[in-house]
Amino acid sequence: MIALSVTAPTTRRRLPLLALFAANTVSLTGNALMFVSVPWFVLATTGSAARMGLASFCAALPAVIAAFFGGALVDRLGYRRMSVAGDLASCLAVAAIPLLSFTVGLAFWQLLVLVFVAALCDAPGITARRALVPDLARAAGMPLERAGAITQGVRRAAVLAGAPLAGLLITTTGAETVLLIDAATFAVSAALVAAAVPATPAAEPDGTPYLTRVMDGLRFIRRSPLLLTLVVAVSFTNFLDAHFMIALPVYARETYGSATALGLLLAANGGGALAGAVVVGMLGARLPRRPAFVGGFIVAGLPIWLLLLTPALPLAVASRVAGGVAAAPLDPVLDTVFGERVPDGLRGRVFGAISGIAMVTMPLGVLSGGLLVEVIGVLPLIALVAALFLAATLAMVWLPRLREMG
Repeated sequence: MIALSVTAPTTRRRLPLLALFAANTVSLTGNALMFVSVPWFVLATTGSAARMGLASFCAALPAVIAAFFGGALVDRLGYRRMSVAGDLASCLAVAAIPLLSFTVGLAFWQLLVLVFVAALCDAPGITARRALVPDLARAAGMPLERAGAITQGVRRAAVLAGAPLAGLLITTTGAETVLLIDAATFAVSAALVAAAVPATPAAEPDGTPYLTRVMDGLRFIRRSPLLLTLVVAVSFTNFLDAHFMIALPVYARETYGSATALGLLLAANGGGALAGAVVVGMLGARLPRRPAFVGGFIVAGLPIWLLLLTPALPLAVASRVAGGVAAAPLDPVLDTVFGERVPDGLRGRVFGAISGIAMVTMPLGVLSGGLLVEVIGVLPLIALVAALFLAATLAMVWLPRLREMG
C-alpha cells in the first residue's frame, strides 16, 4: 500500500512531462517524414538539385523568421497555448500539399508557398515545447541534464523512425501519402499537449512594443558572452550541415539509387545519437560539459570523409551511426547551459533568439548547397564541407569562453 501511495503521486507529477515527450516524438517523427519526402519529391520530379535547394530554402527561412519573432509571441500567449496553436496551423498547411496534388494539381510555386507556411507555423510550437521542459522537469523531480538528454533522445528517435519509414512509404505509396501522415502527426501532438500539459501563464501586457520584446532575447544573449559564443559556433556548423543535407539526397540517388538508402543514412545518424543520448542521460550531471561538447563536435564530423570513397551502403550507414553517437552530448549540454542561465518569463524570447541565430545561416546554406552541387558536383561539395567542419570544430578547443560551461 505504501508503494502505491508513493508511486501514484510520482506518476501524476511526471505525466505532463511524459506527455510533452510523447508530443515531441510524434511531431518530430512527422517532421522527419517531410524532411525526406519533400526534397526527394522535388529531385525526382524536376531532376534539379537547385530546385531542391530552393524548396529547402523555403522550409529553412521561415523557421529563422519565426524563431526570432515568434519567441515574444510564445511568452505572450503562454507555452502550452502556443504549442497547440503552432501544431494545428502546421497540420493544415502540410495537409494542403497532398490534397491539392490529389485534386486540382500542385504547381511548384504552390509547393514552395505551403512548405514556407508550414515551417513558419512549426517553429514557435517547437520553441514553446522547449520552453516547457525546465518547469515540467522540476515538477517531476527530474534533473535538467536528464530531461535535456531525453528531449534530444526523442528528437533522434524521431529521425531514426521517421527517415527510413519515409523512404519506404515514398517507394510504396508516394510522397503525397507521406505528407498526409505528417499532417496527422501535428494533430496528435496538439491533442497530447492540450490534454495533459498544464496551462502556463501568459506574460502580462506591459505596454512594451512587440519589437522591443523581440529584442529582449537578443540583448540577453549579447550580455552573456558564453551564450553568444555557443550560438555563433552552432550557427556556423549549421551552415556547413545545411550544405551536407542538400548533398546527401543527391549522393544517395547517384550512389545507391533509392529513397530507401537516403532514409537509412538519415536514420543511422539519428540511431547513433539516440544510443549516445541514453548514455548521456545515465551520466547526467557527471558528464564534463566542455570536453563532451568540443570533443563530440570534432568526432561527429569525421565520418563525412568516408563518404568520399563511395563505400557500400552498410559501411556508409555504420559511419553515420558513429557520427550520431559522437554528436549525442551536444544538444543536452546546450539545453542544460541555456536552461540554467535563462530566467522564466524570458525563455520564449531568449530560446527563440537562440534558435534564430543558430538557424540564420541554414537558408543560405541549403540554397548555395543546391547551386554548388550543380556547379562542382556532389563529391567535391562533401569534401569541402568535411574540411571546413574539421577546421571549425578544432578551433573550438581554443575558444576561452567555452571554459565557462562547467
